[in-house]
Amino acid sequence: MTEAAIITRVSDSLQDIDAAAWNALLALQNHPTPFMRHEYLAALEASGSATPRTGWAPRFLTLWQGGDLVAACPLYLKSHSYGEYVFDWTWANAYAEHGLPYYPKAVVAVPFTPVPGTRLMARDAGARAALVQALNAWCDEAGVSSLHVLFAADEDLDACAQAGLMLRQTVQFHWKNVAPTLGTGVSSLPPEGALAALGRPGGGSAAPTLGTGVSSLPPEGALAAFGSAPGGGSVDYRDFDDFLSSLNQEKRKKIRQERRRVAQAGVTFRWLRGADIQADDWDFFYRCYEHTYLEHGNPPYLTRDFFRRMAEHMPETWLLFVAERHGQPIASSLIAVSAYQSSAASQKHYELVAYGRYWGALERVDCLHFEACYYQPLQWCIAHGVQRFEGGAQGEHKMARALLPVPTRSAHWLAHPAFADAVDRYLQRETAGMEQYLEHLQTRSPLRSHA
Repeated sequence: MTEAAIITRVSDSLQDIDAAAWNALLALQNHPTPFMRHEYLAALEASGSATPRTGWAPRFLTLWQGGDLVAACPLYLKSHSYGEYVFDWTWANAYAEHGLPYYPKAVVAVPFTPVPGTRLMARDAGARAALVQALNAWCDEAGVSSLHVLFAADEDLDACAQAGLMLRQTVQFHWKNVAPTLGTGVSSLPPEGALAALGRPGGGSAAPTLGTGVSSLPPEGALAAFGSAPGGGSVDYRDFDDFLSSLNQEKRKKIRQERRRVAQAGVTFRWLRGADIQADDWDFFYRCYEHTYLEHGNPPYLTRDFFRRMAEHMPETWLLFVAERHGQPIASSLIAVSAYQSSAASQKHYELVAYGRYWGALERVDCLHFEACYYQPLQWCIAHGVQRFEGGAQGEHKMARALLPVPTRSAHWLAHPAFADAVDRYLQRETAGMEQYLEHLQTRSPLRSHA
C-alpha cells in the first residue's frame, strides 16, 4: 500500500489548527515546554501581543499525512528584531549599509519567550527533516532575507545543520536542585532562623522562608514525585540552608545580606498557584509588570488580555509570588512550573521544571528584585522537588545566586550568498569566543567544590 503524500500548509492563525492535534504532537517531543502549547501561542495571537501590528505576523507551518499532523512549528514574519533575545541587529545594520532589506525575516520561535526547548515538532527524524525542507522552500518562495530558529532543542539543530543552516551559541543561567557531595557536614552551618519570616502559601499564616521552616510548605501532590530521578540517583537540597551550604562563603554571605535587607524593610511574601490566583491578583501583577516596563521607557510586550487567557486556559502552569509591606502588596513575580517526561522513550521519569518569566514593583526596596525573582522561587523549588529553575535570557549577575552558565543554540539561514558567507565566518569566531567565555565562567562558579 502506497504511503500517503505529505502536504504542507501555512496558516496565518493558530485557530486554523486543531489544538488537540498540536498538543498531542508536542507531547511526543523530547524537550517540550508549556510555551509551545496551542493555548499559549494562541493567547499571544488572540490577545494582540504577537500580531502583524506588533511586528509578529503568524505563519504556522504544518505537515500533514493522511489527515495526521506529522510536523509543525511556530513561524513568524518579523519586521524588527525585538522580543527574540538572540541579537542580530548588527546583521540588519550591515544589510542597510549596503542598501539591502533585512526585514521581513522569518523566525521560528516563541515570541518574547527565551526558553530553550522543542521548536520543530515532528513525529520522527524524517518528518523533522521534511519540516526543515518545507521551511527553506517557503522562505525561498516568500523572498525573505533570512530564517532563524531560536532556542531550539538539539534534535532541531541537528536537522537544521544537516540542511545547511549555520549554528549560533549563546549563554543562559540555570539552577539545578542537586546537592553536591561534600566532605564536611553541611548541617554544621548556622541556621537562618534569625531572619524575619518572608513567605506564606496562599493567604495562610506566615511561615519562615529561610532555614528549616521551609519544610512546612505543603507538597504538590503527585508532582513532587516527578522530581525524583530514576533509582534515586541525585540528592535534592533539603531546604534553603542546605542550598546555601553548597556555596562558597562569599556568595553565601552575600545572599544572606540581601535577604536580610528585604526582611528588615518589612517585606513579606505569599505565593499562589493555579486557580488560587484570582482576577484581582492577576490585575495587581499586571500593574507591577506594566509599571516596571514603563519605568524603563518601553511598553510591555504582553497585554493584560494575554494573562486573562493564561488564567482561563493554562492556570495550572503559573505560580505567583506577591511581596507585601504593611499589609499592602508592593511587587510580584510570576514563574511557570511544568512537569514533562524527561525523554520520549521513558514513560516513568518526569522532571519538574520552573521558568522565571515576569516581575514588577510599585515601590523600590533594596534587593527586592533578587528576593522576588530568585530567592523566593528557588526556595519554593527546593520545597516542592523542582529539579531545574531557568532564569531566562542574559544576566551574568545570576551566577552570584547559583544559576550556572548553560549554552543555548539557534540556527540561521541567509538568502544572500555573500552575507551568508560573511556571517558564517563571523559565527565561527563568535563560537570560539563563546566557548572561552563559558570556560571563564566555569572558573567563577559559586559552588564550594570550586572554591
